[in-house]
Formats: sequence, C-alpha cells, structure tokens
Amino acid sequence: MVEPLSPLETDWKPGHYGHVANGAGVTLSQTQPGSIVQAAAFAGEEKTLIAALKDATGLALPDGAGAGVINGARAAFGIAPGRFLLVDQAEGLADTLSSAVQADTGTLTDLSHGRTAIRVAGTSAQWVLAKLFAIDFALTAFPVANGCSTAHHDIFAHIQRTGETQFDLYVFRSFARSFWKSLCHASEDVGYQVK
Repeated sequence: MVEPLSPLETDWKPGHYGHVANGAGVTLSQTQPGSIVQAAAFAGEEKTLIAALKDATGLALPDGAGAGVINGARAAFGIAPGRFLLVDQAEGLADTLSSAVQADTGTLTDLSHGRTAIRVAGTSAQWVLAKLFAIDFALTAFPVANGCSTAHHDIFAHIQRTGETQFDLYVFRSFARSFWKSLCHASEDVGYQVK
C-alpha cells in the first residue's frame, strides 16, 4: 500500500526550534492512525451503540461527551452526546464497525482520509494547548483518555489526552498546515522538537 502524502509535507521540518536552551518543552509529531471513525447514535439508541462499539472493538466507552477509553492501539472518546470518535492504528475499523452497528442504531462516518492527527507531548503540552484553546488542560480537569471537541478560531479539532503529558489532536486535513503553523508558534517560548 502507498502511504498517503501528509498535508504537512512542505512544513514538516524535524529539528529543535524556539527557546531550547534548557531542552524542548514539547515534542510535536504527526501520528498516522490507520482508522478514524465517528459513530453517532440515533435518539434513544445511545446505550445500544455503546454496546455494539464495545463488542466490535473491546472499548468500554462511558456514556457521555468527553469521557474516553484507551486500549492498546485503539482509543475512543465522546465528542458530543451519543457521538464518539474512534481511532485505531490499523486500517479497516469502519468495516468492522459497520458489521456490528445496526442501521437503526446510528451512523458511522469514516474520517480516516479527512483528518490529520498531531501529537503534542512533553512537560509544557498543557501550557501550549491552553494558548490555543479555552479549555482547562490540568490533569484533574482533563484526565487521561478523556477528550473534547473544540475550535481554534475557525479550525475545528478533536483532542484526546493520551498520556499524563501527551495529547492527540485531530484536525481537518485541509486546515492542517495552518493549524501546524499556529501550534509551532505557540510552542516557541518553551522550545519544541519536531519529530
């Protein structure tokens, strides 16, 4: 299989930038999950959808926007009431889910080729993200596995905390370069590494 070109291709420059005299405060990288799928329940079918998603993926999703779960190469979180974003490092999650979710339960949308996944990790990750989004990124307010849907100006993003000092962001592919430049600029004061 041919790897798809990254929308960040022309702006992707590995190295150290900003104020790195004391080391990089964050590491910025692009992850390339094989599958990104949105699942949305029809009214009254939320619990049925959650059960179907668990049967198909092993992910025991809590019911509610923001709540999430990570299990090995798979992760998921609520992006709105009855709506979830599921990510798998392997391809084919949309096909797996379409076999498990009944047509009268909800809808599935394969977003794999429409989103760019960016990871922000390091001791200053919360600080950098707080410059871009009006969200409390403290671990007590935004625990590991939880996520949210938000926007930086007109750039919509899904964010999931995937570690104590690590966040995975999913942005529209067409806005990825613009968002990347904003993210790099926001990281300059703490120093950042692109890898």
